[in-house]
Amino acid sequence: MIRVGVLASGHGTDLQSLIDASCEKKINGEIVVVISDKKNTYALKRAQKQGIPAVFSGVGPHQDKDIDQLLVDYDVNLVVGAGYMRIISQWFVKKWYGKLINIHPALLPSFKGTDGQDDALRYGAKITGCTTHFMDEKPDHGPIILQAALAIAPDDDRERLANRILEVEHQILPRTVDLFSQKRLIIQRRQVLILPGDSWKEKYPTLPNVLYSEGY
Repeated sequence: MIRVGVLASGHGTDLQSLIDASCEKKINGEIVVVISDKKNTYALKRAQKQGIPAVFSGVGPHQDKDIDQLLVDYDVNLVVGAGYMRIISQWFVKKWYGKLINIHPALLPSFKGTDGQDDALRYGAKITGCTTHFMDEKPDHGPIILQAALAIAPDDDRERLANRILEVEHQILPRTVDLFSQKRLIIQRRQVLILPGDSWKEKYPTLPNVLYSEGY
């Protein structure tokens, strides 16, 4: 069983998807610490409700060093950015590279940044979705692991689209952790090779009208 540390800044629904997947034994992993750069974020309250250590990381130039020490103290094997809105230092990314993943509410490399849902709507995109990827030194840039695509409906506003994407995020993020725990993810430059094995399409319900990438 891998030990997972989660970085979160917001409401924590992606965190909750990992907690639920762990409790339901969908993933061979345990959330051992949740760290936030926001003192009163609901993500920390979600962790506390589950008896998971919940830590406000503070602010300042030594923040990433403090987070790193926390992850070491909790013997973390995998770090997950689950709605973590702060840019992580290159030092931190280099140290944890290959053990640091993120989820983004768009089909990277399109619509990077803090509001991929609204950016897709403003641009007039017809299709969007979400992406899990290994983090590297550039924001929303590292090698892609899984993606899922859905059509933007004519009546979608930012809130409705974001909620629809979140439903899919709550599937592909736990699956990504599952693939990591099975040691099925091999980074080859810009590509992530997913080794053969089980399929969540065959094990668990999928959402209608969503296209899941290979490996899900």
